[in-house]
Amino acid sequence: MGVAMQGAIRTLIVDDEPLARRGLELRLAGEPDVEIVRQCGNGAEAVKAVAELQPDLMFLDVQMPGLDGFAALRAIPASQLPLVVFVTAYDHYAIRAFEASAVDYLLKPIDDSRLAQALYRVRQQRREHEADQHCARLLNLLGELSGKPALTLDEALSDDAGKLKRPAEAQRLAIRDGNRTVRLDMADIRWIDAAGDYMCIHASDETHILRATMRELEGQLDERRFQRVHRSTIVNLERVKSMRAHINGEYFLMLDCGHELKLSRSYKDKIELLK
Repeated sequence: MGVAMQGAIRTLIVDDEPLARRGLELRLAGEPDVEIVRQCGNGAEAVKAVAELQPDLMFLDVQMPGLDGFAALRAIPASQLPLVVFVTAYDHYAIRAFEASAVDYLLKPIDDSRLAQALYRVRQQRREHEADQHCARLLNLLGELSGKPALTLDEALSDDAGKLKRPAEAQRLAIRDGNRTVRLDMADIRWIDAAGDYMCIHASDETHILRATMRELEGQLDERRFQRVHRSTIVNLERVKSMRAHINGEYFLMLDCGHELKLSRSYKDKIELLK
């Protein structure tokens, strides 16, 4: 696994935002057993750095252009996987999966006490020789997100894992969620947004995560009910209760659950559908 059991925690910081990398670097400077071996601005750099440096720990941003956090994990051989602490700006991006499958996760802006807790868990895992168990949890996470929980690691990291299933009938959307198939009533879906290679389907009861593209998912939905309002967001028009103008021709849409979504200028032709 490439995770040392003693000595400095050789650490890789992966984030596309320079200020975020610098902020984490400054916080870690006060930890005498943490050695930052490199900082990377995207997933491709991270994959190369892991192969070259074999770090013990990686702080991995989830949302990055190009090769995002999950894609970077898929590209790293199992024998090289370090301990991973996910970093994200959005708590609706598979937080429950992170809790179950990663060493820890951190929400931006990073809270000092949460960082301390994450480092405590990292040190504990190193002491307890849990590198292999951590690898298994990462495998479980990728399996859950791909809809193929029984995969081997090589299969889970492959590009064709977890394709979207076609709906069994027009009023329902059938997807794989972990080891079960969930048939969502279309009316229960509030909005859908993209998280790298994955789609987060926000329904009335919970959020479901699957690997698919926005285009693939649009092909499964009734365009009379579901419309793209942003390059990474689809909304159920029946769930929109009000809208308010924003700057530069943008709008904010208020859903019946109280959540707000931005309607970007590129999709302002959808305003007529909302009236």
